[in-house]
Amino acid sequence: MRKPGMNRRMYLIPAGGLAFILFFTVFGERGLLRINDLKRERSLIEEKSAELRAGNEKLRQEIALLHSDRRHLERIARNDLGLVKPNEIIYQFPAATK
Repeated sequence: MRKPGMNRRMYLIPAGGLAFILFFTVFGERGLLRINDLKRERSLIEEKSAELRAGNEKLRQEIALLHSDRRHLERIARNDLGLVKPNEIIYQFPAATK
């Protein structure tokens, strides 16, 4: 004859073990929540990487222009550095005020 509490205990031990495994499957270091966070982080890193690749490509194009296009180089020298050709006169007008 079995004791009345014995039958109940037979179900509690496997249920407790199952609950323990389930807890670490969801919340553990390699659990579902951590995997989801890592996927989100990976997506952000891939977006940033794509942006950086696009920026690098623009810089490569700019370098190619600087090596091959003298008009582009002159435009940069005039606009950014304020350089002028010999015997060239620059007229500067004050900004219009309202």
